[in-house]
Amino acid sequence: MIDGPRDTAVDRRTPAAGPSGRWDRLRGRAGDLAARVPDRWRYVFTLFVGAKIVLTLVGLIALAGWDGMPGAPPADEAGMRADQEAISPHRWISMWFAWDALLYHHLSRLPLTGTWHEFGFPLFYPFLGRALAVPLGGDTALALLLISNVAFVLLLYYALRLGETLLGDDASARRFTRYLVLLPTAFLFQAALTESLFLCLALAAFFYAERGRWVTVGVLGYFLGLSRSVGFLVAVPLALVLLRRHRYRLDPRSLRAYLRTGWPLLLIPAGWLTFMAFCRWKGGDWFAYKHAQEKGWGIRVQNPLPVIWHGLSNPGDAVRVGFAVAVLVVVVAGFRRIGLPYVTYTVLMVLAPLSMGSPVYKSLLRYLLAAFPVGLVLARWARTATADAWLSAALALLQGALFVVWLAYWLHFII
Repeated sequence: MIDGPRDTAVDRRTPAAGPSGRWDRLRGRAGDLAARVPDRWRYVFTLFVGAKIVLTLVGLIALAGWDGMPGAPPADEAGMRADQEAISPHRWISMWFAWDALLYHHLSRLPLTGTWHEFGFPLFYPFLGRALAVPLGGDTALALLLISNVAFVLLLYYALRLGETLLGDDASARRFTRYLVLLPTAFLFQAALTESLFLCLALAAFFYAERGRWVTVGVLGYFLGLSRSVGFLVAVPLALVLLRRHRYRLDPRSLRAYLRTGWPLLLIPAGWLTFMAFCRWKGGDWFAYKHAQEKGWGIRVQNPLPVIWHGLSNPGDAVRVGFAVAVLVVVVAGFRRIGLPYVTYTVLMVLAPLSMGSPVYKSLLRYLLAAFPVGLVLARWARTATADAWLSAALALLQGALFVVWLAYWLHFII
């Protein structure tokens, strides 16, 4: 009677042997490590990993389906498929290089010596890829993908933090962050493009602006202005955040306070001026970017309102321009919920590409990813579980369809 309980106690303290015991110990350690990760980061990594797995599977299945179609790819896109195969034999990697991604990869490999003629794209992203490729053995493709995906993780973190600040509760902030992952072309955050880097910098800048950390805002804004041609415009809504903190007062005392506090905002246009100076240094032309855009794509700055009207009246472009109008309508309708700085930011991010004229239509759905405040409004509206579920399902299905369309490169619907 005495030996039985004593043996049982010893057995309870002895680690289980065999494969199942080792698996239990590994699972326990993994659970302990996961428990140490802050709750915000667990949510962010769950969204990131979930999106990565789902889109990779959908992409591989879609590409296998397209390969079996007659004439796929057509002759005019065979070169793109060859370039992808040269980047990597693994399609789960190479599928993220299409259109402008291939140009960024090209820019990241160009020698810096001699005279340059490659000014059609801002150079912050490809130059980051160039630098990161050094410890990666010169693999610029891997470097670009790594930058995009790390930026994707960070943009989700800053979206969550900014959502907590603006929306006031964890549930709404998480909806906002999830909607950014579900936006119609959010799959491009994982591609070798500037979308994730640009939005990461923008969200971080607004997050620190809301906390009054203006030097940090200025540093982030400098790289924001260096990353895309519309980056310097973000100085305007960030300045409105500063004005709002002082209740938009414009008396002399307030103006002195604005200058004393908000001077780092001048670093945002300085980022774009740095790119212009590089154009002058390497190409002899301060406006080489503008001239390259005009010559290569026929882009000229113009009134965006006639561009919108032209797009809506043209059946081939009405869907894409309709998306832009829908984003504007949603954000303006949510004006009272998100405030003047974020409505202004959205208007600038939508109208700026449209001011480039009809050549931008094919890339418009990509550029609309920068308009993150639409997610803030949707998170405010979809407060009930039913509305959230239906909206999430609709966005996921729409994104899946557009992702498959994007993979069928010869349709030229999203570039």
